[in-house]
Amino acid sequence: MRFEFGTASRIIFGAGSMSEAAPLAAEMGRRVFLVTGKSSERAEPLFENLRAAGLAITHFNAIGEPTISLAQEGIGTARDAGCDIVIGIGGGSVLDTGKAIAALLANDGDAMDYLEVIGRGRILANPSAPFIAIPTTAGTGAEVTRNAVFSSSEHRIKISMRSPLMLPRLAIVDPLLTHSMPPDLTAHTGLDALTQLLEAFVSIKANPMTDGVCREGLTRAGRALRRAYEDGRDAAAREDMALASLFSGMALANAGLGAVHGFAAVLGGMYHTPHGAVCASLLPDAMEANIRALRERAPQSPALVRYEEAARLLTGSATASAEYGILWVKKLCGDLKIEPVSAYGIRAEEIPDIVRKARASSSMKGNPIALTDEEIESIIRTY
Repeated sequence: MRFEFGTASRIIFGAGSMSEAAPLAAEMGRRVFLVTGKSSERAEPLFENLRAAGLAITHFNAIGEPTISLAQEGIGTARDAGCDIVIGIGGGSVLDTGKAIAALLANDGDAMDYLEVIGRGRILANPSAPFIAIPTTAGTGAEVTRNAVFSSSEHRIKISMRSPLMLPRLAIVDPLLTHSMPPDLTAHTGLDALTQLLEAFVSIKANPMTDGVCREGLTRAGRALRRAYEDGRDAAAREDMALASLFSGMALANAGLGAVHGFAAVLGGMYHTPHGAVCASLLPDAMEANIRALRERAPQSPALVRYEEAARLLTGSATASAEYGILWVKKLCGDLKIEPVSAYGIRAEEIPDIVRKARASSSMKGNPIALTDEEIESIIRTY
């Protein structure tokens, strides 16, 4: 047995833990490049604490999904201001933007030098500038992953800048920051975390360490996601989902993903679909396609046992079958008002191209069985 496990250098979890960011940042640098989303309301206490710690702040708004031009603008601003530490506080897009800027601060060149597929694919030579990741949603786990995802409208594709040197120096996960998420965002991000946990659990690259965090994460997501959706002030449910999200990031960074994320990356690039929502819409059908293919062509695969175990963890039933797990996820998606994938305007004539791109995606490499084109297409045509 051989495996590796990489994550953020330090993780702090707990209600109110955001207050620890400023004194820890002061140990890493003096000029902070602070990346937030469209609204910086939840970051106001952080602004105050950073100023009180004597740190200079350059504020940068990362609005919408990360793009190459946004990263270029951010790195230019950070370099001009002489920033030596980056803090990202927000959802996955904000954290990915901050992660990329921190990497480029410590390396020459620009984003295109290091991007996969459409870029020059250079390998980062130096560790990123110190980066502190503070998530305000519970879904992507980007605070502990080693890549940043960018959207290129010109190429109709989502691509990554990826390196173990991009892992954050510090991840601060404060569940209180997620209490104000509206129900739809709670649903989309929560189902993204659930999908990441499930796909990493059945991945061909799973290992004993990722198995442990996946089991814990699936249990917590199964009991808490619906509660967090129905009552955003349910502190126990929010804490469970913040942990599930954190664990999903740790798992995917080390065990990979599967067919759902293979599709999600492609559809996000071609149709600008919201990532978590499209993952949720595809998850039950991808589970069904994988389980059917495994039963037909690999009935001894350990992934079948994993799907059954995942069903029991999610449902809390000691006798749940893999098929019952599919039904449970379908009902959960319905209860959380997840739109079908057809809502995103996918054109029938582009489905062969979508299938081809999904098959070639990096996420598909972790899928528990190699699906045929017909099986891949069945996932996207089930509307």
